Amino acid sequence: MITSVLVANRGEIACRIFRTCRELGIRTVAVHSDPDANALHTRVADAAVRLPGAAPADTYLRADLVVKAAIASGADAVHPGYGFLSENAGFARAVLDAGLVWIGPPPSAIEAMASKTRAKELMGLAPLTDVTPADLPVLVKAAAGGGGRGMRVVRRIEDLAAALQSARAEAASAFGDGEVFVEPYVEDGRHVEVQILADTHGTVWALGTRDCSLQRRHQKVIEESPAPGLPDELREELHESAVRAARAVHYVGAGTVEFLVSGTQAHFLEMNTRLQVEHPVTEAVFGIDLVAEQIRVAEGVPLPDEPPRARGHAVEGRLYAEDPARDWTPQTGTLHHFSVPPSVRLDSGYENGDDIGVHYDPMLAKVVAYAPTRAEAVRKLAGALERATIHGPTTNRDLLVNSLRHKEFTTARMDTGFYDRHLTELVGGTGDPHAPLAAALADAVGRSRFGGFRNLPSAPQTKRYEMAGEEHEVHYRHTRDGLEADGIRVIHADVSRVVLEVEGVQRKFEVSSYGDQVHVNSTSLKVLPRFPDPTAQHAPGSLLAPMPGTVVRVADGLAVGTAVQAGEPLLWLEAMKMEHKITAPHAGTLSAFEAVPGQQVTVGSLLAVVDAP
Repeated sequence: MITSVLVANRGEIACRIFRTCRELGIRTVAVHSDPDANALHTRVADAAVRLPGAAPADTYLRADLVVKAAIASGADAVHPGYGFLSENAGFARAVLDAGLVWIGPPPSAIEAMASKTRAKELMGLAPLTDVTPADLPVLVKAAAGGGGRGMRVVRRIEDLAAALQSARAEAASAFGDGEVFVEPYVEDGRHVEVQILADTHGTVWALGTRDCSLQRRHQKVIEESPAPGLPDELREELHESAVRAARAVHYVGAGTVEFLVSGTQAHFLEMNTRLQVEHPVTEAVFGIDLVAEQIRVAEGVPLPDEPPRARGHAVEGRLYAEDPARDWTPQTGTLHHFSVPPSVRLDSGYENGDDIGVHYDPMLAKVVAYAPTRAEAVRKLAGALERATIHGPTTNRDLLVNSLRHKEFTTARMDTGFYDRHLTELVGGTGDPHAPLAAALADAVGRSRFGGFRNLPSAPQTKRYEMAGEEHEVHYRHTRDGLEADGIRVIHADVSRVVLEVEGVQRKFEVSSYGDQVHVNSTSLKVLPRFPDPTAQHAPGSLLAPMPGTVVRVADGLAVGTAVQAGEPLLWLEAMKMEHKITAPHAGTLSAFEAVPGQQVTVGSLLAVVDAP
């Protein structure tokens, strides 16, 4: 039997697998890069081995170093997690050649399906080779890996070459393999997948369907099981196709077969030869632990002839440190406080006080709700996210809540174009209008501790905050009876809690401050200085780095004096495993161009200046 497992991954992925290992009495081993030396997965493992460096290519993608770490730590098995080397047949062989147990499918099955081009050939399909305008729109896709990396939608034939170049660069960085291919892009289809589980004795389970249609940048945001509204015939067809794909490559372990559903037609996309991020919704509906089943399968234990029955409905939201209103820009900083109601499942790689860095995916956690019906599960997840405490960088929490409550989602009429149609309305929140006043009152009470209240009424005080991108100014004053705010009755105020009576209704506000960042319930504020900093000015047309990252490449032929058009790509930043295109804000001439490939930049670094004509 397996006694010690090294997880060849990081963050939430490793923490989730460690949890099952602990329940089974199995010792756990983590690997970590230098930035992850004090990460949660490193802290909770029984042992940890350093992979020197920071970039994935130097650490988590180094199969030789991971195998050496397993041997050095005394592990007798390796679980690849999902992402990084999880679909790398060479890594699987290296683990087996070292005499270790591989908790995953056979290398031959990985080779057959991990390359999407070869998988399509196995299923009798072929990618596009000579793309013409008649084929548009098309999707450029990485042959290895997934998670939306190395994917580009092309709608104009003149954009194809740049999309291929960009996708190759991103795929090589994320997976160590720059192979890409082109396939037709189906507009507004539903992304539906089937979870499979197979043992070494010939049994293959199809564990229902999942709908993963709500996506940004081809990465899933909200997933659920079962996929709602599928006709019985189509659901059975999907199950049969998934089992047939698994049997075709003699699959063993957990895997996922993905389809794009348009009307009653299902189009095969790919088979992921690994566990998926969204596997908890399947676990909730079928009442099983898929990681525990993976371990048992690796130990040679046969599956029962039939899977357990599905019951109820589960929905998962991926909580990211990113700003959806600003082109999904990743966010970094300290996660001061993070908690969700106990009514939902939380899978996370972060705890209070952890830093969110620039090197890896910006996902903070998966939040999962289960209930007897879809409507109840959706309501439960939206309510839990709304009440969650998330003090730190900007997240997509409001987007998740608004998405779950959108009529198109609640009535199960969503598709992969959901955010293309509705993003503006889903991120257009203005924050609680009374949050700035609550923050100011809590601050006033905190400062009054040192001097006490005056015996005479004081002059009105003013505080300025930024909320949802807009400036808010509030006024209050100290009186003999405490604090007073025009038009609002202050019932209670201390440094962490304020109660106001608004139009006859008591409203409670929990206030937490971290320097110039203030959180009032679920509203985030930034304290603005009394007087603007005269040095914090930039020339019109300045392009500043929206995030810390690395300049991976610049557009050809750019130099000071070059004329550019509005929206023209100037350079690409890589941050948190994704490429971000920086474009000209308007037509004009480059009067400064500071970006150099390989350059590390911080938030606000000057990249270029485009002078308007």
